[in-house]
Amino acid sequence: MSFLKADSIVKVDRFEVSRCSIMYKITDHPFLIRFISLTIIDEVITGAPEINLQSRLDCSTISK
Repeated sequence: MSFLKADSIVKVDRFEVSRCSIMYKITDHPFLIRFISLTIIDEVITGAPEINLQSRLDCSTISK
């Protein structure tokens, strides 16, 4: 079984999608994904570059 690591990108295959229960809702989205015994999690890239959104925002305000 694969384990999730910080700063990694993974591909998730064979999972279920279901509606969120109103009683135990942890998100505003109406659906959730559920990992099952057949779920496969494969690491794709480690140490992926981060996108600095703040620098993009700074550039867009300068061009106005």
